[in-house]
Amino acid sequence: MSWLERPEKKSSNPAAKFLQWKSNDKCFSYYDKETKQNVEVKLPLKFVILEHYHTVKGWNDASESGIYANEVLFTGSEELDVKSFKGGDIAKGLYKDIRSKIIDAGGKYHRSIYAVTNDLEIINISIKGSAVSEYSNFIEKNGDGVFTTNWVEVKEVVEGKKGSIKFTSPVFSKSTAIKDVSKLQPFAETLQDYMREYMPKGNRERIGSVVDTYLEDKKEDVDLEF
Repeated sequence: MSWLERPEKKSSNPAAKFLQWKSNDKCFSYYDKETKQNVEVKLPLKFVILEHYHTVKGWNDASESGIYANEVLFTGSEELDVKSFKGGDIAKGLYKDIRSKIIDAGGKYHRSIYAVTNDLEIINISIKGSAVSEYSNFIEKNGDGVFTTNWVEVKEVVEGKKGSIKFTSPVFSKSTAIKDVSKLQPFAETLQDYMREYMPKGNRERIGSVVDTYLEDKKEDVDLEF
């Protein structure tokens, strides 16, 4: 099982940084609101996974604004509400039913991973495409027990190519065992409290496994192109 009971959003997101993978630079990056600059996070990156979700992000040309959606645990049973910042509603429903509308609007499937770094702060890691494949393979190989037993580390990249376009993806690997769980538990509880407000009422007390969500990725044919 994961750190969270899995399922109530009124409080602010507890993540201190929101990381995205930068394929060309072979590193993660986040936007610093104070300096108003993108900050590179060089590898290796070490963290403990608290929980992960499915969501949609992208760019909508029609409204000239970003695309966003709520986060869900299970794409096969929980609805995504996809919108653009300036254009409003794009689609609402199960991912498999609205996938074509999402893609046509410029949206793309993303994994949203909440974790605690070795500096003891909560971060959110947003990945898409081939990076999702690497992450899903890692979870399948190690099972959901890795959530509460080991640190996870990204210290290598794998290169790929589609047509003439080259890209890179982060490689997730199991690292050292967690020695003092008590230091991490408060962060798990903080995220749990936030998600209990954030999740729809019917899903707040749901308990599932990481393997379940991985299998849904395969079954629902999520967009794993880079």
